[in-house]
Amino acid sequence: MKRFVRFLIVLVATLSCLPPVSALAFEAEGDVYAGIYDKYLWRGFDLSGGLPVAQGGVDVAIGGFTVSYWSNMQLKNDAGEGLPAGEVNETDLTLDYSFEPGDLVSVSVGNIFYALDGLEDTSELYAGVSFDVIASPSLTAYYDWDKAEKKGLFFVFAVSHCFEPVKGLSVTPGLAISWNEESDYAIGSYSDWHNYEASLGIDYAITDAIGISASYLFSEGISDEARQVIDSESAAGLSVSLSF
Repeated sequence: MKRFVRFLIVLVATLSCLPPVSALAFEAEGDVYAGIYDKYLWRGFDLSGGLPVAQGGVDVAIGGFTVSYWSNMQLKNDAGEGLPAGEVNETDLTLDYSFEPGDLVSVSVGNIFYALDGLEDTSELYAGVSFDVIASPSLTAYYDWDKAEKKGLFFVFAVSHCFEPVKGLSVTPGLAISWNEESDYAIGSYSDWHNYEASLGIDYAITDAIGISASYLFSEGISDEARQVIDSESAAGLSVSLSF
């Protein structure tokens, strides 16, 4: 509960620094989605014991603000890791504010509150910039201001490109490289390259509002320190979404 109160404090502080209510366009839009994945892979860590999971969430955007809810449910029992089937073991709440300072530049800032079953909850502030050019390069910095005892920083540089071979079908390959700067609670007490992730997403629009997506992700540690805490892993899944 204390962690959730901290999240609310950050939320209120963020809102107090933003334009007055009268200046915002109150036209809400968003999406609801759910999917099945052969494992839960996060920053190179297998968080489901190599067993399948169900994941889903909802995003609601008003103007430049987006509030997101996401959860992960274990589908098969892994007694050794203390992961009982049918239980939600992680819920994330995210507050994001995004804007475009230029024609080719987008900026996002926000906070992620991680509610974790069996572990202490924590929160990360983040700030990212992306460019609407070839390969869509982006750089995002995460700061664990809650539970990390050292610097608590994590950086991700990513590129991707979307192809549309036929109307309604898009294929997006991507590559991300991460650097850990003593984010000791979630990653490890070291400053070095963490992992790279090669991904492929395939999205098909059934209607203007309903879509299905298939995804594949391969992750591998880069530095010796990273390879001591993560293995080479891959994850695949299928999801359906409804936009509104």
